[in-house]
Amino acid sequence: MGTQAITAIVGNSRMSKTFSDTSTDGQWDQNIMLDDLGNNPLGILMPGTTINHVCVVYTAGLCAWRIICSVTLQVKREGWASLTGYSDYNQCIIAPYTIGKTDTLQIHPQAVDATANQSNVQAWVTSNSGTELYSVEDVADNTATPILSAVNNLGIGDSIFGQTMTAMSVQVEDGGTLKEVTVTDSAGGVIYTAYGTKRGLTPGSRSNYYNIDLKGLNIPVSKGYILKVKTVSA
Repeated sequence: MGTQAITAIVGNSRMSKTFSDTSTDGQWDQNIMLDDLGNNPLGILMPGTTINHVCVVYTAGLCAWRIICSVTLQVKREGWASLTGYSDYNQCIIAPYTIGKTDTLQIHPQAVDATANQSNVQAWVTSNSGTELYSVEDVADNTATPILSAVNNLGIGDSIFGQTMTAMSVQVEDGGTLKEVTVTDSAGGVIYTAYGTKRGLTPGSRSNYYNIDLKGLNIPVSKGYILKVKTVSA
């Protein structure tokens, strides 16, 4: 696995702090951002502070972030980073959150796929049980490919079995296009499908952060259900 430089600005309308980390691609573990002055994690530097924006930028590829309690492992807020130079303050706004003293800002980056005609992809999937990151590498162009939990490597039919999927947001590596996302049942039948697009300052792009952002879903997830992504690389 490689590493890449990640930086962030966290704050509210009155103040903000900068954080950084050299993060390992493809994992959450140890990718904890520390402030640039005292090398402290979020909860030590800003306990009790109510924030409403988190702007994270990565070097190349794609990247998710989350604010997580280091004791309970409860995820408090989550979102996407942007490529350095493509940050959009309005898309960094989050629901106001008061930082706990055991909170950390954690990063899950991936590099650009080194193989031609393949892409790396991540997805935030929200259900009644919360929001979880899914991830997949080496997605061949125009091939519907299952995307699995970044925590336990399970598909939605296992990780959120019995829950209702209510939202989904997908980020493809820099320059890639999300052609579509699909949810299939245990027999391979398509339950739900939606077209995606590019992200970034390219024709067809809608956001510098995501290739699709679906809210208001109402998909009951049963055993054997699979979330798949189909992409085209840059």
